[in-house]
Amino acid sequence: MAVDQARLRRVLDPASVVVVGDKAPQYGWLTRQKEFSGPLYSVQVDPNEIKAIEERGFTNFTSLSDVPGDIDLVICAVPRQITPRIVADCAARGVGGIAMFTSGFAETSEPEAIELQRQIVEIATEAGMPIVGPNCLGVYNRRVGVRFGDDQIVGGEGNVAVAGQSGTNSSGLISAMQRIGIKVGRGVSYGNAVVVNECDYLEYYLADPAIEVVVMYVEGLKDARRFFELLREGTKRKPVVLWRGGQTEAGARAVQSHTASLASSVAVWEAMLRQTNAIGTGSLEETVDVASVLVNTAPWTGRDIALIGMNGGQAVALTDQFSLAGFQVPQLSEASYQQLASFFMAVGSSYRNPFDAASTIRGEDDNLAKILEIIGQDDVIDGGVALELGARDLDDGAKELDRMLELLDKYRTATGEPVLTLMHDQGGGRGGAEAMVRAREYVGGRGFAVTPSYSRGARALAHVVSYYERRASMGA
Repeated sequence: MAVDQARLRRVLDPASVVVVGDKAPQYGWLTRQKEFSGPLYSVQVDPNEIKAIEERGFTNFTSLSDVPGDIDLVICAVPRQITPRIVADCAARGVGGIAMFTSGFAETSEPEAIELQRQIVEIATEAGMPIVGPNCLGVYNRRVGVRFGDDQIVGGEGNVAVAGQSGTNSSGLISAMQRIGIKVGRGVSYGNAVVVNECDYLEYYLADPAIEVVVMYVEGLKDARRFFELLREGTKRKPVVLWRGGQTEAGARAVQSHTASLASSVAVWEAMLRQTNAIGTGSLEETVDVASVLVNTAPWTGRDIALIGMNGGQAVALTDQFSLAGFQVPQLSEASYQQLASFFMAVGSSYRNPFDAASTIRGEDDNLAKILEIIGQDDVIDGGVALELGARDLDDGAKELDRMLELLDKYRTATGEPVLTLMHDQGGGRGGAEAMVRAREYVGGRGFAVTPSYSRGARALAHVVSYYERRASMGA
């Protein structure tokens, strides 16, 4: 049964937070909320913990009933045997809802643990009170400063939302996306999903006008029919990326012990993706790549693409990967070739598409601007540009890289077509893998789709183009 979305809003967008049961040595739940914009309190009865909590500047109460004002979100970190009492106290206090970090419930298959889970579900359901979890990391809201990861950005808005059954994978998605400039504004790790399930979070994000892209990690579905219907209608308005855990037999067994979920068969899952136009992914990396393209490129359905590599071998590899992903790499018009021939470095280079362009681009003249202008005017190209960049372009304080990015920005603004940047470490490159990571973060932070390999870039762009093709065919 669907939860009350208004009450769920109090949990996911709280104005007040109480942490129950935080402990030494780090008091991590309290310290992570230090930048929270509203009232933040602790509830702890252990005198050995209270002194340290208060020394860190937090106000502590020994009972939830003593906390002043309305309470929107309780972060619960008590031992599992105490959870029914805490849930009952929250219900009596009229708390908006609970994010329950505590684990050791039905996922253990222990009779005592299953009974404890039954009790907290019964109390919460009778009170109409949402529970995020248990066995989860809880809620992230960038704007108000609630978070469950130390590196999650606080302050400002975001247009991407994450919901995941795994705390590690949810946290990993948020961190990886934010490192390359994707503005994740909301996140939830929901674990066993005993009261609030994947459908409730999806419905919430689909209705939120600030969220443009929804990213989910799902191990099992509590309400497959409702999830299907939400996806089918929701993807007409905004893309939903679904990373599924438990795709193999062994993975399905791991899902059962992780969150007590039953993984659906591959055939059923694939059928759902086809019928709903959700974008299915199989790993954290693929999910982040797709999100990068969705956020940083305009909706597009063209597949005739221009590829710009930095040497002959890379141009060939680029072409292979994009062709395998369903793109065409067409020859340009004769008029375009006549213009290119007037300035292209003919020795050791090629301007046939794919372009082998390093010696030409890195010359004294601004030849990249000329190449992009010619491509943009050629009707043969309707799928945008994929361009290889390197870490060496950061060597001069990013001046060279900024120059190239400005030209790419002019191209996508003038044509409306996608621009994909490809930055990968081939081993032995200047600065190596670490430099490439910094460069990718820089390029992503400038608002460009960036991936660390040709194959990943081609697949991600193909996912996104296919989504918009199907959406257009559905009349959305």
